[in-house]
Parts: sequence; C-alpha cells; structure tokens
Amino acid sequence: MTRVAELLARRRSVRAFRDTPVPRAEIEAILTAARQAPSGANLQPGRFIALTGAPLAALTDALTGAAAEGRPHVSQYSYFPDDMTPDLKERQRAAGYALYQALGIARRDVAGRRAQFARNYRFFDAPVGIVVTIRADMGKGCFMDLGLSMMALMLAAEDRGLGTSGIGALANHGDVAAEQLGLPGGEIVVCGIALGHADPDAPVNAVRTERLPLAEYADLRGFDES
Repeated sequence: MTRVAELLARRRSVRAFRDTPVPRAEIEAILTAARQAPSGANLQPGRFIALTGAPLAALTDALTGAAAEGRPHVSQYSYFPDDMTPDLKERQRAAGYALYQALGIARRDVAGRRAQFARNYRFFDAPVGIVVTIRADMGKGCFMDLGLSMMALMLAAEDRGLGTSGIGALANHGDVAAEQLGLPGGEIVVCGIALGHADPDAPVNAVRTERLPLAEYADLRGFDES
C-alpha cells in the first residue's frame, strides 16, 4: 500500500480531542499543503481561517449561543439535496446510528442527540478550529476545487499525526460566524474543520462509516479482466 493510500484508509472523522496545543508552524505547514490542490484556471478559491485560544473561544461562544436561543438556520448555500432519495437517506441514517450508538445515546433520546449536535459549534472541543469560506459569486466548480483543497488539508494533518473532522453544521449560523470573524461582504462560510490530537480512548473515535463497493459508484469500460 502506498503512503497516500495508507493515509486515505486511516483517516476518519475525529470528534474527541486531547487538549494538546498544535504549534503555529504545524498549522502553517498543513495549510500550505492544502493549497497544493488543483483548481480550475488556478483560481485557488476559498480561504482557511485557523483559530485557537481566545479567538476560537469567542467564535464558539457566539455559535453555541445562537444555537441555544433557537435562532433560525441561515442557508447561504445548498449542502444536501432538496429531496433526499431513499438510498441517500439510508446512508445518512446509518451514519447517525453508528455515531449515537458509540456515544451510548438512545434512539429516542432527543435531548442527548441535540447536545451531541451542539458540539459541532464547539469544534468538538478541538484545540484548533478552521473556518472555511468562499466568495459567494464563485461557481459550483469552485466549490469542488475548494473541496479538493480541504481533502489535501485533512491528509496533510493525518500525515502529521493529527485528526480532523469536517463540520458542515457551521454553515447553519454562517452569518454569525461571518460577523464574529469580520468577514468582508460577499464572503460566505462553507463549513468548519476541527483539528488536533485525537483522543484514542474516546469511543466516538472508533466509529467508521462504510463506503460503497466499487461496482456501485464506478463504471470501468474498455479494460480487460486481468
């Protein structure tokens, strides 16, 4: 197995972290690696705002406060399909079931599920929180290019022994994050990324979601069977 294949197989969403700080030099190296991802016409869309310490605490306080008061979600872009087909809905449910089972949260424990979801707004208490943004006037292809850069970021972190988790829920209160961070007009929050040293003893970090078999998502034509 190649080094890249090993990193891809090993990477998982980390939702429990040690409080060990991550040095600035490590973050700079990871973000530099992230920007090596390809992009159409070399536009290099999107930005990464990395926070730790007091700036991260201020952001998480603003986000958790917005969520606690029941503030309506703000949809700055479309993440999931408008109508979730049964096969996609089943994958979503399976992922959620695996997560809550690992945490010991019962299916009907609504309060427990809400409390766990609220941890998204605290970046799962990771020592580093990264807010991913993009200009609102960018096309769908630029979102794809930004995704490539995010994957490069996660692999670079994994290569350095650090865990990550994407946090799409951050966009639910993207306007709150934008105000807290002083983002310029026309720049929207895409998601967050929690980053730090994974807690190896946390049951939630043992969760692995299944991947589709090759035949269900790939069509190989013109190849022999050898």
